[in-house]
Amino acid sequence: MIEDVKQISGGRVVIGVGTLYTAIDRLHADGLIEVDREEVVDSRLRRYYRLTGDGARRLAAETKRLTRHAAAATARLRVLGVEPA
Repeated sequence: MIEDVKQISGGRVVIGVGTLYTAIDRLHADGLIEVDREEVVDSRLRRYYRLTGDGARRLAAETKRLTRHAAAATARLRVLGVEPA
């Protein structure tokens, strides 16, 4: 996940292990993700998660919110004569 975030953000976002596990614990406690499966790799437990129905709905709402904010920012840039990249 850490590498995925780094790659998706073009290296602009780098999260630490502690930050990741804190976020996973919170999402799990809030019922937004659940354990999908577990396996042992190199004598270490590897846990895989999936979104719950509530998690998918929250993600959809957050996506909609961010899309509205991006549209507002784009409109303001256009007023200034700047076309977003």
